[in-house]
Amino acid sequence: MTPTTTPLADPQSQHVQSRTVLTLMGSQTLGGIGVASGIAVAAIVAAEVSGSDALSGLATTTQVLGGALFTIPVAAVMARHGRRPGLVMAYLLGTVGAFLAITATATGAFWLLLLGTTLFGASTTANNQARYAATDLATPERRGRQLSWVVWATTIGSVLGPNLIGPGRWIAGQLGMPPLAGAWVLSMAGFALAALLLQLLLRPDPLRLSRELAARAAPAQEHAMPVSARRGNVATGLRLIAATPVALWGTVALTVGHVVMVAVMVMTPLHMRHGDAQIEIIGLVISLHILGMYGLAPVAGQLTDRFGADRVVLLGVAILLTSTVLAGLSAVGWSAGLTAGLVLLGLGWSCTMVAGSGTIAGAVPVAERAAVQGAADLVMGLSAAVGGALAGVVMDLWGYGVLNAAAAAAALALGAFTVARRRVVSLGA
Repeated sequence: MTPTTTPLADPQSQHVQSRTVLTLMGSQTLGGIGVASGIAVAAIVAAEVSGSDALSGLATTTQVLGGALFTIPVAAVMARHGRRPGLVMAYLLGTVGAFLAITATATGAFWLLLLGTTLFGASTTANNQARYAATDLATPERRGRQLSWVVWATTIGSVLGPNLIGPGRWIAGQLGMPPLAGAWVLSMAGFALAALLLQLLLRPDPLRLSRELAARAAPAQEHAMPVSARRGNVATGLRLIAATPVALWGTVALTVGHVVMVAVMVMTPLHMRHGDAQIEIIGLVISLHILGMYGLAPVAGQLTDRFGADRVVLLGVAILLTSTVLAGLSAVGWSAGLTAGLVLLGLGWSCTMVAGSGTIAGAVPVAERAAVQGAADLVMGLSAAVGGALAGVVMDLWGYGVLNAAAAAAALALGAFTVARRRVVSLGA
């Protein structure tokens, strides 16, 4: 299967692409505040509400699971109606989820907390799918950079989010809520504003416009497109990934990198809390981790465009291995080694995410991208949900060090798979 490039030669289309990227960067900033605020307290709230450390990972796990499962309807909406309706719908679902999490934190209803965090996960769907929207009108030689700028924009909100725990406690006090409920209030506000921004400014819709441009260049392409792909059928997307080696490798790269990051990250607040670290210090470490995730994304994008996705993924694997060693050897509580490990964990994730996503975006024709991108994110999200759930069990039974050792083994497997693929490609050439 030969990917189709998007004709983007006329100045009007270039202007639309620039405005699209800026709008997506704005929504990522607002959405990042919401996501990071909730993630920073999710495991702690779950442990307090449930009364069990072993169940603490379920709040983040359901959030990750929700992010994966909501990819299915969001991809379907995007395939039929464009990026804007799908992204807005996802953020509104996240807003509802944050409201339910507030209620659960106040009432101590664990089942309601898990329902809320599942809906909250739709905001992650929006954040993830926005990176693909940046590639709809991008030329192949700039695809990695423009995708990475949208990923980078999450830095601002995501670094601010955990550090707003203090102000969130004040907000909660003013509203008569438990202190940690204030983080969910900030999530609600961030998601609602992101949805409003996209509804007003993401016009014309980049996916619809890219299809129109592709149809003008090759009128028969739209008619040749499978109906299921046109409808955003994730099952069709999975079949296309399996049949396209480049898309398959890209999916594996972003999935393994994401699983490693989620498994270690979600248990770090609890690891620190066991050492009596203050909530503000925990928030600072998580914000530095998120800075590592998004802050250097444009560098990962530049490296991908210049040196190729496979080399950037191998770089990411090396960084992930270093991070798991530093974090795994850290004592409970706060330490410089743990902080450095979490920053590197985010940086390694950034390399695998940007390189893998850029590969997927260009692996199939424009008409099939929504289905394939939705399927790839579904695999990534479901895998991370399983990883997050197992992380809580591993942490409870064997500790944080063993959890990091398992994460390192997964990163090594990705590195081996990438090296093997490079050899196959070189032999084929």
